[in-house]
Amino acid sequence: MRYWLMKSEPSDVSVDDVAAMPKKTVPWYGVRNFQARNFMSKEMDVGDGVLFYHSSCPEPGIVGLAEVASKAYPDVTQFDRKSHYFDDKSTRENPRWMNVDVRLVRKTRLLGLPELRATPSLATMRVLQKGNRLSITPVSAREWQEITRLLA
Repeated sequence: MRYWLMKSEPSDVSVDDVAAMPKKTVPWYGVRNFQARNFMSKEMDVGDGVLFYHSSCPEPGIVGLAEVASKAYPDVTQFDRKSHYFDDKSTRENPRWMNVDVRLVRKTRLLGLPELRATPSLATMRVLQKGNRLSITPVSAREWQEITRLLA
C-alpha cells in the first residue's frame, strides 16, 4: 500500500463537493503534469491512502482522508474542446492524460501549512519543499502515520 497527497482547488472540487457526490467518489481529472500522471497510471493501486489537500486558496492544507478507488483510465476532459483541460495532441486511441477515481473516507479539520511546517517529523514532505508545485506527491508511511495522528 502506498500513500499520496493530492491537491484540488476548492473552487473546482472541494472536499465538501466530494462528500456530496454519489459514493463520495470523484474522477481526479485535469492533471497535466507528466510526473503526476505517471504516479496515477503506473504507481497508484486501488486502496492506496490519499491526503485530500486544498490548494490555491486562502488556507491551503489537508482537509480529508481518501483512498484511490479505481485503476487509471483516460481523462475524458482531454478530448472535450470546451474544457480548460482539452489537449489537441491527445486522441482516444493514444490518450496522453489519465486519472483515477478518489473516494473520500472522511473530512477532517484543516491541517494547514503552518502546522505541517511546525511538525519536525514532516520536514521532508514533498509538499513542504521549496519549488514543489506537483499536484500529486508520494507520502511516506511515516508521514502518513504522523498526519493521521495529528488528525485523530
